[in-house]
Amino acid sequence: MFCPRCKAEYRVGFNLAFQGDFTPVLAKHSKRFSLLDALAIGVDRIQRNFAPLREQVERWREGRISDDETRLVIYRAFIEGDLDVPRHLAREVHRQYFHPAQEAFTPRTMWSLTNAFTSALKSLEPLSFFRATAKLGMFCNN
Repeated sequence: MFCPRCKAEYRVGFNLAFQGDFTPVLAKHSKRFSLLDALAIGVDRIQRNFAPLREQVERWREGRISDDETRLVIYRAFIEGDLDVPRHLAREVHRQYFHPAQEAFTPRTMWSLTNAFTSALKSLEPLSFFRATAKLGMFCNN
């Protein structure tokens, strides 16, 4: 898929976690640019990467993590700066994980933690949210 504003390519993952590289559409003039072709390429890339993404989400859902491991991930993200997002969201991620609003996210898993991050990131402006969720997908894979 392509961002309509900056024409950057992105793949949408589960939990609104974007993943992948930003590849601008290199069309200087819109005369030869085909939105249909660009969308077809984006959808094709999503479909090719869907199986690995599904497997990753299943690993996240099945793998339990301890509260201390969770705190370390949050610490790495915000204090050590491994995830380039505003630091003021750290408390909200912590609250969303340890006191989730939805019962589906009560299990202590990486899936629940990524949902806590995503919920906290929703307070950002749309473009900042887009960039942060793209970084989140890569951060959680490390």
